Amino acid sequence: MATYLLRRLLLGLLTLVVITCVVYALIRNMPGSPLTAQLGEDPSRKINPQDFARMQHAYGLDRPWPEGYLRWAANLLQGDLGRSITRKQPVTTLIGERVGPTLLVSGTALVLIWMAAVPLGLYASARGGSIDERGTSLLLYALYSFPTFVAALFLQIIFAVWLRGTGWELPLFGMTDLPADASLAARVLDVARHAILPVTCQTYVSLAYDSRFIKATMEESLRQDYIRTARAKGAGPWRVLFRHAFRNTLIPLVTLLGLSLPALLGGSIIIEQIFTWPGMGRLFFESIRERDYPTIMGLTLMFSVLTLAGQLLADVLYCAVDPRVSVE
Repeated sequence: MATYLLRRLLLGLLTLVVITCVVYALIRNMPGSPLTAQLGEDPSRKINPQDFARMQHAYGLDRPWPEGYLRWAANLLQGDLGRSITRKQPVTTLIGERVGPTLLVSGTALVLIWMAAVPLGLYASARGGSIDERGTSLLLYALYSFPTFVAALFLQIIFAVWLRGTGWELPLFGMTDLPADASLAARVLDVARHAILPVTCQTYVSLAYDSRFIKATMEESLRQDYIRTARAKGAGPWRVLFRHAFRNTLIPLVTLLGLSLPALLGGSIIIEQIFTWPGMGRLFFESIRERDYPTIMGLTLMFSVLTLAGQLLADVLYCAVDPRVSVE
């Protein structure tokens, strides 16, 4: 196991170097720069060429991108992700401020997805071909094909416009409307009300996909020879479904769960932008729009590490759910 982990860690380190190098080259070759982006937001601002050149030198924007990447990598080895050019704050501080709101939405959505997807997938497998199963499948397919940004706009119209002034009204934007001196209970309740619509939008698509994925893997397991053997020995339908078929679908489920790790902290750019939710996805969108190179690189590094960690976690968990699998 130790040899396997060491080999995977070395391969992951090489992958990180390639990813960060390619992303840095791409963002440095995008039209514009952080300075021109700031000037474009305020056309009334004027700056002479000498001051502009001094600002470029101060931020290291006058260096070729390979030199800039090596400088960023050297600072990274010292634990420094740099400072945001547009927000004048350390990148680690910016990321730390946005992790909590993203975890609130993504974590809640992930729990709700798996709490509902597993029972729905098992129910669809047990009731395959029945009218209620076909109706549930039709509803899930409709949800899966419904774009999240359209659903977000519909939910905003329904709960923030049509139901305004009623007990069902929900906030339209942001994370909270209360001042900082409000009571803890009031602030928790207010944040929960603001999170209902983003959590709903982030839940329904994955719920539809995961439940259909579970049903498909269960149906494949139910066609295997060992299932027919268990039935021939007199095992009941629920025992066959849970003890025999479901246990053998855990490997693809572990893969799916491992790949959901990056999304847990990465958030959703579209949902967070529509609801102005102060999370990681919105920060990523804003940093790209502002050409904020240090923030883009910090977020790219975090997302890449989470993706590689999720894949490694899934591989290690294979051995726990199926003793026949060996990492060696």
